[in-house]
Amino acid sequence: MDSNGTQSLSEVHSSVATAHPSIWRRMFAFAGPAYLVSVGYMDPGNWATDLEGGARFGYQLLWVLVLSNAMAILLQTLSARLGIVTGRDLAQACREAYPKQVSNVLWVLCEIAIAACDLAELLGAAIGLSLLFKLPLIVGVLLSTLDTLLVLWFNRYGIRMLESIILAFVSIIGACFLFEVLLAKPSFHLMAQGLIPRLNDQSLYVAIGILGATVMPHNLYLHSSLVQTRTIGKRDEDKRSACKYNLVDSVVALNGALLVNAAILIMAAATFFKNGIVVTEIQQAHQLLAPLLGTTLAGGVFAVALICSGQSSTITGTMAGQIVMEGFLDFRMRPWLRRLITRSMAVIPAVITIAVTGEQGAYKLLILSQVVLSLQLPFAVIPLIRFTSDRRQMGNFTSPNWVKALAWTCTAIIISLNLWLAWTTLEKWPTYLALPLSLGLIALLGWVAFAPFRQGSAVKLPDTSLELLKPPVYRTILVTLDHTRLDRTALSHATALAKGHKAKIHLLHVEEGVTSQVYGALAETAEVEKGRQYFSELRSSVEQLGLETELTVVHAIDPKSAIVRFSRECKPDLIVMGAHGHKGLKDLVFGATINEVRHAVGVPVLVVQDDTHAAPN
Repeated sequence: MDSNGTQSLSEVHSSVATAHPSIWRRMFAFAGPAYLVSVGYMDPGNWATDLEGGARFGYQLLWVLVLSNAMAILLQTLSARLGIVTGRDLAQACREAYPKQVSNVLWVLCEIAIAACDLAELLGAAIGLSLLFKLPLIVGVLLSTLDTLLVLWFNRYGIRMLESIILAFVSIIGACFLFEVLLAKPSFHLMAQGLIPRLNDQSLYVAIGILGATVMPHNLYLHSSLVQTRTIGKRDEDKRSACKYNLVDSVVALNGALLVNAAILIMAAATFFKNGIVVTEIQQAHQLLAPLLGTTLAGGVFAVALICSGQSSTITGTMAGQIVMEGFLDFRMRPWLRRLITRSMAVIPAVITIAVTGEQGAYKLLILSQVVLSLQLPFAVIPLIRFTSDRRQMGNFTSPNWVKALAWTCTAIIISLNLWLAWTTLEKWPTYLALPLSLGLIALLGWVAFAPFRQGSAVKLPDTSLELLKPPVYRTILVTLDHTRLDRTALSHATALAKGHKAKIHLLHVEEGVTSQVYGALAETAEVEKGRQYFSELRSSVEQLGLETELTVVHAIDPKSAIVRFSRECKPDLIVMGAHGHKGLKDLVFGATINEVRHAVGVPVLVVQDDTHAAPN
């Protein structure tokens, strides 16, 4: 756990057991985080750069994919080690190590990168829907925004469910491109030549785009958090074992991503480059595959893989956004709200670009998003290497000298390519814009690379002495009733507390039937009358225990607002509510009354369930 006690992804933290006698079961228990990370390495942004690289330069940029994948394995392994050993994700570590101003700038840069990644996911899924169902691209963009509900739905079933879904998507994508490559019949001789490093001014932009699409900055934050979903002991032996299994997980998953990316580039080289066709948009690639490969299945399989790619990477993008915001700002936002904000940041430029420049502009925007990711990469990589090289933080798990040398070599390659890209890009900008931006980024990079870390925790911990705590006194307890067996459970907890504090109990029921909504307190139906009798009996049962009791029935359309309004009037010291445990679709239909109430009132809320287990909030 990090120094301020906040757990990364607290809702699934340490939720997967790893203590199994069989080595294969332990390996399976640790498998998963790298697969969630790997899907970001084969998102639609990779497709754009891989297709352009293969169509324009044949097999020449295969070596960039291999180099990028090797760098990704090294950096993701360091990210996993940071999370396992320190119990902090990369964002939390940055917040603790750097001044607030620097940490906030790093957060903004990371948010920009996540927005760029989300833009690629959005456009990719939209293009896939457009190709498969013959929809206008702008309609596909708007439909793709609805995956917010999909993420919200699956997030309720735990991290293992998400990992299973991602693995299914990855398997579909891999099978689709294996089919495409077999149809393309590539030249193995030219593929081997493509592993020899070559680069020129024309291929630089695409090469850096491939680098940005392959080694993704937000994945470094994501991986350092996901590894903490496993139950890991506190001993060095336990952490060392976890590091070993996560290395295997990373190597297998990221090499799978390499094969997918290589298959895309090889397919483009064996079809488009071979026939002298320059691909300027993904839609064009889809249209040309069928005649070039001799089957209409080629285009359909291509579109299915594209949809799977966009929809799977949006899940990990959501989690990365949550981790970055919570880690840098120590601020928690509901994942669905976070997703809406991030997706809105991607929808606006996508819609404007498509409306102004058409579908070809969307492809260029897809390429640009990957370059933005590459430019942000050093600001995530350098802190990661510094943290994992710091003995005060890593202890016996500090990176050895040969790992440091490899890591800093990767960083030097990344920064060199980015400086080259910045020079060719910013020289086209007005000086009054390019100069301040360049100097600002260079200054920030220098600070991140060389400034000493802050000593001690970034957050002052509160006093833990219980003697300083004033015990709560409950004079008034509000109990919400809803005609279910939960009423008795809630009252049993409320009366137990009321006896000890000699508290008054307020019983509240919100009548929300159609008749009640129309006639309010004048409503008279058999159901209403039966309810009054039921509540009167409950009140009598409580009074027989010697407790002062008051019963109130209100008529309202929205129970949440009615409970909050009544709470502000009677000013209770505690609210007791029953939880029905709605999940998934039921929660979306019936709402989450308890969450709405506890966020709106300024008093403790005791939540009880059918099994009588109570959970204070």
